[in-house]
Amino acid sequence: MLRRLLDFFEKLGIGNREQGIVDNNSRKQYQNTTLARGLFLSIRYLLLVVLVFCLETCTVSSPAQAPVNDYVRRYLDVAEPVPISLDGKGETKLFDGEDLSFGINLFSENCQRCHVGGSNIINPTVSLSLERLAGAKPPRDNLNRLVTFMRQPMTYDGTEESFSCRKVPESWLSQEKIEKLAAFVIRAAQKGPGWGTEDLF
Repeated sequence: MLRRLLDFFEKLGIGNREQGIVDNNSRKQYQNTTLARGLFLSIRYLLLVVLVFCLETCTVSSPAQAPVNDYVRRYLDVAEPVPISLDGKGETKLFDGEDLSFGINLFSENCQRCHVGGSNIINPTVSLSLERLAGAKPPRDNLNRLVTFMRQPMTYDGTEESFSCRKVPESWLSQEKIEKLAAFVIRAAQKGPGWGTEDLF
């Protein structure tokens, strides 16, 4: 479009010569040429302003992406969505860096006092390591079972209710949020350096 405008204005400036009409008033020719160039520059400037405005509007109106936590990106190796075991029978569910960053925030706010680095201050022999999660009755190394445990905490052998962990009712954390928390715990148990180490005590 700009090229067409430029061609049009160039024709305005020299069109009379091409038709063989000679204008002896050089001042008038200069004014016509200056006017055409000025008009062209004005249109170009206007198009630039419109383009900048459109780009800014698109940037402002698009939803901002939540930042991915450095620990999640670097140590849990979540550059792309990762599969987390859903039921221990081969079914998985994908969680991306933003999901696990949301999960680590929930963990930091609500669980870290007793489970710093995946340990267990209340019962140091039962950490949140992958081995310990898998060894619980029933196993807690998959999303559904860990969420079930958080909703209704049971002792490690599954025989009675546990009061060492708080119940997490749906009114506190929705299913979507509690799954992100559980997914973070499982991924940290799989990949986190030193996560759930029991010989710290």
